[in-house]
Amino acid sequence: MSKVIMLKRRHLWVGALAFIFLAGGLFFYRLYHSGDQPVDGQPEGPRTIHMVTAEAKSTLEDGTVIEAYRWDPGTIFVEKGEIINLVLYGVNGDSHPFYIEGTRIKGEVKKGKETTVAFQASKEGVYRLICLTHPDKNHNGPMIGYIVVD
Repeated sequence: MSKVIMLKRRHLWVGALAFIFLAGGLFFYRLYHSGDQPVDGQPEGPRTIHMVTAEAKSTLEDGTVIEAYRWDPGTIFVEKGEIINLVLYGVNGDSHPFYIEGTRIKGEVKKGKETTVAFQASKEGVYRLICLTHPDKNHNGPMIGYIVVD
C-alpha cells in the first residue's frame, strides 16, 4: 500500500509542477502580448511622422561662421502605398519652402509653426524632401530629407 501512496504523491508532484509551468507560461505570454500594438503606439490608420528643421553651426579658425540646415530625422522609411501624415516643425531658420520630388506636394515650414502634408507613394524608391531656401552648400545646405519607400 505504501507503494501506491508513493506513486500517487509522485503523480501529484508532477501534476503540480506541470500546472506551475503552464500557469507561468500563460502569465508571461499575457504579459508580453496583451494589448499588442505597433511599436510607436499609434492607432490603425495613417501613420504620423514628425520632422523638424535643424541647424548646425561652427566657426572656422579665421572667424568665419559656417552653418548648414537639415531635416531631422534626415531619412524616414515607409511602405509602398502607405499613407503617412508628415508633420514638419520649424525650429531653426525663419522659412523653409519645400517640395517632395516626384510628387505634387509642396509647402512652407515657418519657425515655431507646424506644417502637415499627407504623403502616399505608389512606387518604391527614394523621394527627396528639398528645401528651396537651402538647396546647396552656397545656401547653407543642402537641406534634403529622404523618404525611402519599400
